[in-house]
Amino acid sequence: MKEYTLLAFFSVIATGCADTLTGIRVLRRGIFYGYLAVILCFKLLVNGYLTGSHIVLYDERFFLNIRFGTIPLEDFLFGFSMVTLTIILWEFYKKIIPLHKSGYPQGMDP
Repeated sequence: MKEYTLLAFFSVIATGCADTLTGIRVLRRGIFYGYLAVILCFKLLVNGYLTGSHIVLYDERFFLNIRFGTIPLEDFLFGFSMVTLTIILWEFYKKIIPLHKSGYPQGMDP
């Protein structure tokens, strides 16, 4: 069974649901895709190095073995989910936790 593949696709679906359910709608913002492109450049460098130099190895029983260079497709899906969910949660909590003029949550000034 391709567990890594299933989890990667599930993470993308769960992230899309989180975007909709929280009302943040980051996936509808053009600026998000520019940000994602910048992240992708660094992902290609770092992940490409790690997988290309065999520091990180994958067992072919657990993923589709579709690669872009040396990087498995599933790594891109997980990376998308991780970055996107972080932005969704940041924006969500920014809406519900009032900020002091310093930019910190009230009562948490340094």
